[in-house]
Amino acid sequence: MRLMDLLRETLSALNANRGRSLLTVLGIVIGISAVIAMTALIDGIKYSLVSSLGLNQSRMVMIYAWPDREVTQQDLEMLQLSVPGYELVTGIDSTMARVNSAEKQFDARIIGCTPDYFTVMGLKASAGSLLTKSDVDDTSKNVLLDKLSAEKLFGSADASIGQVVRINNDSYTIAGVVDSGPNGGGQGDTLLAYMPYSTYSARLTGTKTISQVFGYARENVDMKALADETKSWLLDWFNIPSAQAEDRVTVMTLSSIIEQMNATLMSFQVLVTATASISLLVGGIGIMNMMLTNVTERIREIGLRKALGARASDITKQFLCESILICIMGGVIGIALGYAGAWGLAGSFSSMITLETGITPIITPNIVMITSGICIGIGLIFGYWPARRASKLNPVESLRYQ
Repeated sequence: MRLMDLLRETLSALNANRGRSLLTVLGIVIGISAVIAMTALIDGIKYSLVSSLGLNQSRMVMIYAWPDREVTQQDLEMLQLSVPGYELVTGIDSTMARVNSAEKQFDARIIGCTPDYFTVMGLKASAGSLLTKSDVDDTSKNVLLDKLSAEKLFGSADASIGQVVRINNDSYTIAGVVDSGPNGGGQGDTLLAYMPYSTYSARLTGTKTISQVFGYARENVDMKALADETKSWLLDWFNIPSAQAEDRVTVMTLSSIIEQMNATLMSFQVLVTATASISLLVGGIGIMNMMLTNVTERIREIGLRKALGARASDITKQFLCESILICIMGGVIGIALGYAGAWGLAGSFSSMITLETGITPIITPNIVMITSGICIGIGLIFGYWPARRASKLNPVESLRYQ
């Protein structure tokens, strides 16, 4: 039997049972759409996280330590001197305060930092200038706003330069506007501002505590070895017992963050895939049941075709082709629904995860090829027995069948 004749007869048979065929592929549609939705969403989350961190953060080390005393700038200076893999080590602290302009007032997250912080985080000034070393040395009252906050207060980044704002009843001059970066930017009615750490500790908090530490590695440094060396130094410097190391010192690099993220997302993907596999199995059984019903309903047709010279292989091919086409139809519908579902889930995840780039679901050619292979495989596996049964029918007895 020629391929075109086979396809024409297969499509004609499926068209005669449109309703039954559509109901039968529901299991395939659900399984494929679940796999596509979660795979596209997870790939989109990975891409968005890496994009939001940026290339600059590939050399960044995030350090969290909880010793028995406060972490200070002197500790950071000693870390940079003692661990040669660092080009820069900087720290920040933050607090909430009230910011008032001539016409508006907002709550704001105030970050006390040094100029090195902007280098480590890859932040640039979209208007004005960043903080300088002299700002820190002179305990200046220059502050920076992130771009979203500047627009909320003054309408635009450029319009905010040189404006005076009051923070906890002290006057400060806006020296620059920073592109919104990894700290998110103004959210709702909350602004984000940066000020010299010396000013922050003297005028806002009265302490010299560092709550977050960031290191910037030299080029071509083994990041894992640097992280291990940093952790070892911190344990010795702060006299933290090794038994408490995991609870009191955490050192993370971009690669370790991605590894943790991949492990978490992979666990979730395995769970979804296992659930989808059950749906595909049920769908496959449904297809086999439908094909067996088709064979029973078409016994006389099969007997007539055999009497007219059709070979057993021709009958097998036709029923296998019907089974495969049903599965492919379910796969196509599943891919479309899965991609649409991934966009819906991306909106929900974007509201929970603050990312500059948002989340864009990604469907790769590999996943399309894999799902197509799964559909064809299900069609072959669950369609083989009905097709084989049809091919073994005796033409004389089939023609007598009522």
